[in-house]
Amino acid sequence: MQGESSSDIADETLIRKTAETILGSEKTVALTGAGISVGSGIPPFRGKGGLWEKYNPDEYAHVESFKKNPKKVWIMLSEMIDTIRIAEPNAAHFALAKLEEMDHLEGIITGNVDFLHQAAGSKKVFELHGNNRSLICMKCQKSYPVERYLEKMPPRCDCGYALRPDVVLFGEQLPEKALSGSYALARDCDLMLVVGTSAVVSPMSHMPIVAKESGAKVLEINLERTFLSDFLSDWIVMGVAEDILPKIVEDVKSLKGSL
Repeated sequence: MQGESSSDIADETLIRKTAETILGSEKTVALTGAGISVGSGIPPFRGKGGLWEKYNPDEYAHVESFKKNPKKVWIMLSEMIDTIRIAEPNAAHFALAKLEEMDHLEGIITGNVDFLHQAAGSKKVFELHGNNRSLICMKCQKSYPVERYLEKMPPRCDCGYALRPDVVLFGEQLPEKALSGSYALARDCDLMLVVGTSAVVSPMSHMPIVAKESGAKVLEINLERTFLSDFLSDWIVMGVAEDILPKIVEDVKSLKGSL
């Protein structure tokens, strides 16, 4: 096509190939990371402009740091929550929700804490690192709306103990229900879409391997190649998720209409 580069043509071919693979799959799951939410205004923790450029995670995001000095840790936490509270789902989140609605997505495994998948309409989401919807008390386990952090710093439970977001801090175990559910999805799928993550941090890094060892195809949608691209993924569609995923959904619809 005139004005179209070979990479554009390759991307269109891979987008159509991905749509065909989704349509032929019995159980497709998505593994999503920070990259899917960049289009919603949430920078990756480890990326340029991310929180870890400004705050040492061992100092500001470790559970022991919170226990010792919650007021200091809340300097970072309030900045994180302020960013997430105003964020809205982007086209990539809505595309995955649409695939689920069309019965072409079994569920989502995510390392994100922004709750944007659910806000877009996704029903089956396993959050490996929790989310920022609520604050919890580590002493009595009472839960409060996240807005309570606006009242005073640090926000406190009625029992007097400092509250924190219901997310996994460094030094803590992952939520068992989310972890076991994620492994079950990875084991049982025949197609895994890896979206917006290099999947180098455990247990995210385990999920594509578990899927592959169970016989699934692993397809990437990422801005650049990752370590998965070189030894595990069947192919990668390079670009931003909010551009690519809606095109894949449209191709799925088109292909279904032609059957």
